[in-house]
Formats: sequence, structure tokens, C-alpha cells
Amino acid sequence: MIITQKKPIDELMAMLGDAQKIAILGCGSCATACATGGEKEVAELKAYLESKGKTVVATNMADYCCMNLGVKTAMKKLNAAGPDAVVCMSCGDGVQVAAANSPSAPVYPSNNTMFLGEAVRFGLFEEACHLCGDCVLGTTGGICPISRCAKSLVNGPCGGQKNGKCEVNPDNDCAWIMIYKRLESLGRLDLLAKRRPDKGYAKVSYPRTINIRGNK
Repeated sequence: MIITQKKPIDELMAMLGDAQKIAILGCGSCATACATGGEKEVAELKAYLESKGKTVVATNMADYCCMNLGVKTAMKKLNAAGPDAVVCMSCGDGVQVAAANSPSAPVYPSNNTMFLGEAVRFGLFEEACHLCGDCVLGTTGGICPISRCAKSLVNGPCGGQKNGKCEVNPDNDCAWIMIYKRLESLGRLDLLAKRRPDKGYAKVSYPRTINIRGNK
């Protein structure tokens, strides 16, 4: 799940500037789960903008703001209303998809995109993956050292852990102690003896494209 947080409202208002006719696009997936772009949040933003003298000319929801075909359909209603600006209540990828389907109005984000994470419980999310493109979970007991270790170390812990806690953020457990305990419970401590190459990230130079259909 892509985790988002709402931008400060004054930051959004500054982006909108003198735009008077506003359209709002919400996301029925990750942003809904994060309470940053579902139907409830769209209605709340509409009410707020109208209280500040803006005119909300249209609102709509896309099932997934990261899927072009669905956003293209959802944006037709918004474009037809002739907005001066569109507010997209999704992750940054969704904002870009909406912008690509908004030929005459700028699209502004209402959220900051934080990380790819997991819902621990309602309203609590933890970072789980850096999307590094070179997954090592098979050798680390299913615990990611890239995202869970503050230094993204790939070959064991640094010397700064104390009582099993990270020296960078003592609120966090040391990822490599977690990995050790997990591998021990699985009877796979042998995996710790295997050296993992340093991550140069050359294989993930941006932007990337993946085509599972194999054609252009």
C-alpha cells in the first residue's frame, strides 16, 4: 500500500492561488485506506474550499488513481466542468496520471507520498519496502534490511545497536537482530554466512518501465 499524508491546508491553498473553479479527484484504493483521499475526505475538502470562497465545479472518484484507463474515464467529468485547477487526493503517481489526462487545467496534490508500507492496524502504517528493484528477502527471513535498517546495511548490523535497538532511532528494533532471530527460528542461520553484494542501484536508474506483455 502506498502511504500518504495530507499536506498542510495552507500549502494546498497556496498552490491553488487565484484559481476559483476547482475540481477534485479522489482515489478509492490506498488513499481511501489512509483516510487522505476517499469519498469522506473529498466531501470534507469540497466543504472547506467552498467555505473559503472557491467554487467546486465537480468531484469524482477513481478506483485506482495509478491506473490510466480508470483515471481517463474519471477525469472526463472533471474536464467537462471547465475547472481552473484540479486537486488530486492520491499518491504522487496518481497526481501524475491525473495531470496527463487534464489537458487544460493544472493538477495539484493534496497529499505527500510517504512510503510503501503495511497497515499494522487501522490508522497505523509502517514502512516496509523501498522499491529498490533488487529484493533480498529470500536471504533475510522475509525482513527487509533496506527499509527496516536506518543505514540500509545488507551484510549484518553496525556496531551501534544497544539492547536490540537502533542507534539512529532508539524507538526502532535493530533490523539485523530481527533478521538473526527470524533465521534462527527457521533453522537457517547459514544464510547469514552468505555475503550480499553492496547495492549500487545502477540497475534501478530512473525512470523505469516494466512491460509484462513483452511488446512495445
